[in-house]
Amino acid sequence: MPIRIAVPHETTEGERRVALIPSVAEQLSRQGVEVRIQAGAGCAAYYRDRDYTSAEIVEDRAALLGEADILLTVNPLVPEDVALLREDTIVIGFLHPHEFDDRICALRDRKITGFAMELIPRISRAQNMDALSSQASIGGYKAALMAANLTARFFPMLTTAAGTIRPAKVLVIGVGVAGLQAIATSKRLGAMVEAYDVRPETREQVESLGAKFVDVKVNAVGEGGYARELSAEEKQQEMEILARHVAAADAIISTAAVPGRPAPRIITTAMVEKMNPGSVIIDLAAYSGGNCELTIPGESFGHELVMIYGPLNVPGMMPVHASEMYAKNLFNFLSLIVRDGEIDPDWDDEIVTDSVLTRAGKIQHGLTCERVEGSKGDPS
Repeated sequence: MPIRIAVPHETTEGERRVALIPSVAEQLSRQGVEVRIQAGAGCAAYYRDRDYTSAEIVEDRAALLGEADILLTVNPLVPEDVALLREDTIVIGFLHPHEFDDRICALRDRKITGFAMELIPRISRAQNMDALSSQASIGGYKAALMAANLTARFFPMLTTAAGTIRPAKVLVIGVGVAGLQAIATSKRLGAMVEAYDVRPETREQVESLGAKFVDVKVNAVGEGGYARELSAEEKQQEMEILARHVAAADAIISTAAVPGRPAPRIITTAMVEKMNPGSVIIDLAAYSGGNCELTIPGESFGHELVMIYGPLNVPGMMPVHASEMYAKNLFNFLSLIVRDGEIDPDWDDEIVTDSVLTRAGKIQHGLTCERVEGSKGDPS
């Protein structure tokens, strides 16, 4: 009997992405896998049921979940959905290992093998599976467009009969994947771009894109490509230098985040109040509290004539390409799980072992297990 891979309709409010697009479903079918899609699952991402020519469209969600061998999802399943799965089903998706403990415990208690796409190690061999990066690149691109749309100024320099318009000054805070894409897109739109990150090694990346690096003389290199938390003295030094650049910016795009922790507060109220009227802050870290202390997640508002916007699920605002990129990430990861027509995870592969969240009735990820159960997880 062929392996059944199922894709449910996302139930998270406002989610428009789908875990599998028609072309990737066809690739899986050619490998002898039976692909089943819940009716309407791709509609919000502009993929119609009839576009999934190689997949079976299933109306009954309970039947889809209950008969799946592998379930592909964007967001973690709610406990009620997990209860419909057979024991030992494999679930692959963004499982939010740093939150939603009830959903993680539901996977554990049901003996579901859960692979969290957030936990895929950032090594060169896993780049084509790195869903965090693929979705962050969309966030950075869209954030630059939001900034250009909401600011009261032109981004590019314009020479007109009424005189020359100087280009807007854009400050990007956080030079990860999203930040780099925000820099590149802002440059393409014609803005003058500065960028700041506490990791000094990002200077070369910033300058390679034609932007200026803001050096605050702080080195905060952390694990896994992320920044570590700063000491009180380092934060003070950072704030003093950064404040001058914030005041000069017409648009700020902030992306700084620390996995599993609240976003670092980098932009203070005092900084905002020194910005020029008509400027804008796009806070991509709003989902974890925001880099600006005034940010209200999911809302836009004005403070002292400065627009502050904390958008949530920005990749979901571009569901066609976000779904395409995510589906390809999943397809590449599945090559480590499904081999020779059988479900056979390579447990000697660090990508597999690092990304497993739950397995055999246990939470495998150390930090998650320590938070939920008070222990460091099962190393097996």
